[in-house]
Amino acid sequence: MNQPEQGALRTELLRIALDAADRAGTFLRDGRPDDLSVAATKSSAVDVVTEMDIASEKLITGLLAEARPDDGVLGEEGASVEGTSGVQWVIDPLDGTVNYLYGLPSWAVSIAARSDGETVVGVVYAPLRGETYRAVLGEGAYVNDRPARVRPAPVFGQALVGTGFGYLAERRARQAEVIRHLVPEVRDIRRGGSAAIDLCDVAVGRLDAYYERGLHPWDYAAGDLIAREAGALTGGRPGEPVSPELTLAAPPGLFEPLQARLEALGAWHD
Repeated sequence: MNQPEQGALRTELLRIALDAADRAGTFLRDGRPDDLSVAATKSSAVDVVTEMDIASEKLITGLLAEARPDDGVLGEEGASVEGTSGVQWVIDPLDGTVNYLYGLPSWAVSIAARSDGETVVGVVYAPLRGETYRAVLGEGAYVNDRPARVRPAPVFGQALVGTGFGYLAERRARQAEVIRHLVPEVRDIRRGGSAAIDLCDVAVGRLDAYYERGLHPWDYAAGDLIAREAGALTGGRPGEPVSPELTLAAPPGLFEPLQARLEALGAWHD
């Protein structure tokens, strides 16, 4: 594919991703019951969130199938289509489900498009923030219509670092142990509850860095591209790309020492 064809394809994919994210995010925002409550045990409230999650994915995949029926799809709620076009959509229809359940604003719809295995478009829509983060490979990152840019790297001891925790007790215990060592060494730790938004917060300078173990491709595909296009370095263990083993994003100058410290602390294993 020549350069003009690549440009036209990426423009089309961005348009579709923006439309799908906007429709799904609006559906989730407007469809959430006002009286959705949190019970101590598994309840209808949890079931409602699950239903909204699945319905959001069906909405997105329906739009994608209509616009580009030959594309592949990988989604959190089980959507899996191989496709024949060389384009694959990686979608998280509701990133930050616990926040959504509790009525907290940090949840989002995340949609990325890969072309021949490379992520070329990323869109994260956070309806209750009123913000859409987007990036096209090689064209920079934006929040709404404003350019997004990472903060310059602070010294390690002044870094505000975001992270997250898994659901399994053993993994959470290990992650807490890593934080026990890390928190006295940096400015502070934040736990937002949405990996997609955390990566975008690095992109717009609200966090200096973000790391987490145990993410899936739909959690980080769009946010990783947005962070990189905003000037961040991203990766996993030293010499490795972002992966479920470890996801790390930070500006140059902070990325390297934080990656080395996380490696020494064993943040990549349970």
